[in-house]
Amino acid sequence: MKTQDLLAIGLMTFALFLGAGNLIFPPSMGLEAGTNLLPAMMGFLITAVGLPAFTLIVLGRIANTNNLTKSLPPWLGQTFWVLLFTSIGPAFGMPRAVTVAYEMGIKPFVDGDYLLVFTLIFCAVTLLLAFTPGKLVDYIGKFMTPALILMLIALSVAALISPLGAPQLPSADYQNSAVTHGLIQGYMTMDGIAAVGFGWVIIQAINAKGVTAPKDVARVSLYVAGIYAVLMGACYLAMGYVGATSSTVANGATNGGEILTLYVHGIFGEYGQVLLAAIIIMACLTTTVGLTNASAEYYRSSFKAPFALTSVIVVTLTCIVANFGLAQIIQVSLPAILLLCPIAIALVMASFVSSINSAFKPSHVSVLVVTLVFGALDALSILDLMPSVAHSQLQDMLPLYNAHASWLIPCLVVLSVNSLRSFINQQKTCTA
Repeated sequence: MKTQDLLAIGLMTFALFLGAGNLIFPPSMGLEAGTNLLPAMMGFLITAVGLPAFTLIVLGRIANTNNLTKSLPPWLGQTFWVLLFTSIGPAFGMPRAVTVAYEMGIKPFVDGDYLLVFTLIFCAVTLLLAFTPGKLVDYIGKFMTPALILMLIALSVAALISPLGAPQLPSADYQNSAVTHGLIQGYMTMDGIAAVGFGWVIIQAINAKGVTAPKDVARVSLYVAGIYAVLMGACYLAMGYVGATSSTVANGATNGGEILTLYVHGIFGEYGQVLLAAIIIMACLTTTVGLTNASAEYYRSSFKAPFALTSVIVVTLTCIVANFGLAQIIQVSLPAILLLCPIAIALVMASFVSSINSAFKPSHVSVLVVTLVFGALDALSILDLMPSVAHSQLQDMLPLYNAHASWLIPCLVVLSVNSLRSFINQQKTCTA
């Protein structure tokens, strides 16, 4: 693969992940962490960047994203993929991107409600770009992402040269356990599940450049994950610094979007709002295009559904949900996402173990079941649906329950025991 093509796929990968949430969340954390920004960001980067990068590397090692669920019963594997693409696609991820693009990119400049008009235009552009999957790397990797990076650099350099304030003392959560809290917040970005979905687009882009041999796909995926990690890490650090130095202008702000808006206005004045609007709309557009492409690629590969037809259905549903009932859809789909994220990560870990040595058979089914059970407890806790008595008992009994990751240790135990047992049985068979 040519270096410029490799770089283009890496830039495309960065843009696919870079949604409005990735820009809005770090300023809020930076404001709370204050003088403890660096240790908090260290923990945050491990889970918010390291986990998706690890997922991309594993997907490259197994060469075909569908291999992630190959060891599951066909009905169970298909159920997982359909739920995943429905959740991160038209049921949650894509409508949220459209509405955030409108709220932060258009609404500040207009009087009245133009959400329907904006949604129709935004979804039409998404569909136009998604209709030609072979050009996705050119559209996003070679043109849209460099423009997006230049805008982010302008904001970051301005914040470094003339910060609007100094970091304040950290809030209670970040005083004594900044790294741990950063780890938790990074995990809650849910980019781990996005990496599984985007894997379809990235592997397809690598194959489209003539790289199809498993070892070559694995090698290129490693480089792509590295490019993504460097760019996304730099973006998070810059946005976190913006939040940490925003105390003088963001007093009373309730979320990262407000902090970012106030900060940009404080540096660039009225032109800052235009710059921020362009960044947000561009980031949301690359995300919706990528999710449309990923969904259509899955249904084409698994069910022989026409790529164009699936794209139209996904984007049409997104347009409808973005205008009618997004809040209700989020309430319904959020529990599914909170369950699917640990399951996706568990399947990635199981696939990684089995890719190391064919003698390791970690039993994807048992790993999935154990993760589902304990992940359900974490989901109930996050949604504040866990009874108070049970919540107190689980805090004392389950490791990592307070970190919303009580599924991790049971999953690792089952993964290790099954892999070791299969390896021993394999050795006995070979020596018999």
